[in-house]
Amino acid sequence: MTRNDIIEQVNGLLSEEFEIEQSEFAPEASLKETLQLDSINLVDLIALVQMTYQITIPVEDLHKIQTFNDLYDYIEQHLPA
Repeated sequence: MTRNDIIEQVNGLLSEEFEIEQSEFAPEASLKETLQLDSINLVDLIALVQMTYQITIPVEDLHKIQTFNDLYDYIEQHLPA
């Protein structure tokens, strides 16, 4: 899976899950602000990513994922081979 595939798929999932137009998603935009995430929505986001990509995001890694780019990078780096 290429980075562009990841970006397209993630944006599609997030747009559907949070009912926000993909045009609102900028690589350096804050996930929390753009998606209007509260703690429950954040759990939903993490669960969605973990189920879709078969990766585990430990609690201690959550602070590393602040922007859309951070999320794309994290998925790309942790995808199963």
